Amino acid sequence: MTTKKYVKNYPRPQFVRDNWVDLNGEWSFGFDDANAGEAEGWQRTFGGNRKIIVPFTYETKASGIGEEEHHPYVWYNRSLDIPEEAAGKRILLHFQAVDYVAKVWVNGEYVGRHQGGYAAFSFDITRYVTFGSANELTVKVEDSKDATQPRGKQRWVDQNFECFYVQTTGIWQSVWLEYVERDYIDSVKITPDVDASSVRFEYQVKGDVNLSSNLRLETIITMKDRQVKQASLTIDRPWLQLDVDLVHEMNGPWKRCYWAPGRPNLYDVEFILYRDDVVIDHVYSYFGMRKISIEKGKVLLNNFPIYQRLLLDQGYWPDSHLTPPSEEALIRDIDLLLEMGYNGVRKHMKIEDARFLYWCDVKGVLVWSEMAATFEFNDNAVQKFTEEWMEIVRQQYNHPSIITWVPFNESWGIMNIYKDQKQQKFTEAIYHLTKAFDPNRPVVTNDGWEHTVSDILTLHDYEERKDRFLSRYANKDEIVNNEKTFNQWKYAFADGYSYKGQPIIVSEFGGIAFKSDKGWGYGEQVASEEKFLERFRGIHEAIKQTNYIVGYCYTQITDVQQEVNGLLTEDRKPKVPLDKIREINLS
Repeated sequence: MTTKKYVKNYPRPQFVRDNWVDLNGEWSFGFDDANAGEAEGWQRTFGGNRKIIVPFTYETKASGIGEEEHHPYVWYNRSLDIPEEAAGKRILLHFQAVDYVAKVWVNGEYVGRHQGGYAAFSFDITRYVTFGSANELTVKVEDSKDATQPRGKQRWVDQNFECFYVQTTGIWQSVWLEYVERDYIDSVKITPDVDASSVRFEYQVKGDVNLSSNLRLETIITMKDRQVKQASLTIDRPWLQLDVDLVHEMNGPWKRCYWAPGRPNLYDVEFILYRDDVVIDHVYSYFGMRKISIEKGKVLLNNFPIYQRLLLDQGYWPDSHLTPPSEEALIRDIDLLLEMGYNGVRKHMKIEDARFLYWCDVKGVLVWSEMAATFEFNDNAVQKFTEEWMEIVRQQYNHPSIITWVPFNESWGIMNIYKDQKQQKFTEAIYHLTKAFDPNRPVVTNDGWEHTVSDILTLHDYEERKDRFLSRYANKDEIVNNEKTFNQWKYAFADGYSYKGQPIIVSEFGGIAFKSDKGWGYGEQVASEEKFLERFRGIHEAIKQTNYIVGYCYTQITDVQQEVNGLLTEDRKPKVPLDKIREINLS
């Protein structure tokens, strides 16, 4: 069941308006390797001579170009028709993701700049457009091989290597317009409180807000088309907060309406802004009543222990790379994950399309949201990472499916964290910044090993054999107290940090590949379905028989370019019967 205001292909399903324009499709495009475009005035008279299909990057076949060579400067241009009847409204230009630095001009006038390849951003372009005629939108994108920018799995050399793939340059998620009134709702932060049976809304309103604005904001909560609550606020400042009591409802008709895998109940909510009792903005959203907590070495969902069966997902497709080829492709991946008996996904080294998170909300899939890593450590890396990460946490906060934040993975970008106190303090700072904005979700500071402060102790181990795994993990104290390396070469904690009773999850393991000369998997490749399932079953049994381990994440859902250790091929064809994977997961 979708939410009340589901709109296919709407780029931001958590915050929906009716009046929007999709700008995806064919744009003019050009390479500018010499970085001469600005000096030559491409922002006024476009100098590119190619075409591209947005939002696919030039490296992909789906873009219509398909050239994998790195180009540090690329340009985009298209016409915008702004109707005369839109005069008096604000025109908001939205980019869901552009990698890495975007500069935007409208009709030759500079609008603004955004840095960061995975965060969404917007500009108010009202003062730059001409109503009732065509307008020129021009975007310059700057990308580099700089390892201090958050890259994730994107290569920073000319060829793929190990588990690093073709880079992503330019616009790679949707571009769109919204028409809003002079005063409008900019954002709403939604925080459910299961224990108090209440929900908090923190509103930010933009425009000419003042004490004489005669603005009123109405919030209407419904469940399955039945009204649950309605509340109203007078707007006297740009930021407001409202706590809505749901005690009666949660003890009455909606008693069982928590959000969880298997029963992903969602409340629809409408935010209606009035000026002098006339509607000037109407936004549709939703939320889930759910709680994530940690107690006595277990992760709790709505105050009950949950065993997490996660699947690593890098979000790549053969013809479109990081960009989903369609909304249907996102839904298909989620359905396949559920069919295989998993209840969640660790989205690896990528901030995924908001539509993916929407469908995880709707279908009841747990999500670990993981930041794309840098690969060097210095002051520039710290600043770039911190700014982009906090943008992402704010943008993804309202999704009930996200139950864990993962800012760092396997010491990438913080390679000396075991001893280096600067790198240790950096991870502590990110942990506490994340908690300052969101104290309600666990944060894993360095997924895999060498943890500093962390709410969950996560371990990566690609051991192939059941007996060796059981032997290695027989003595919990040896591992959590850094008395030995748990995967033969890494310690659980960085030097100076210790175990505080955190839940323990094996958040990477498996990676089994069939014999192939195309690419690689972890450990020895297998020659048959029978051998695959024997190894797959054995290592799952070992994890489940280790009673202090409370969840796992298998590597991985699909093959990705030269990495062939997926349960599915790149084009989503199963390598082994999915019912057999499901049986092992649920046994």
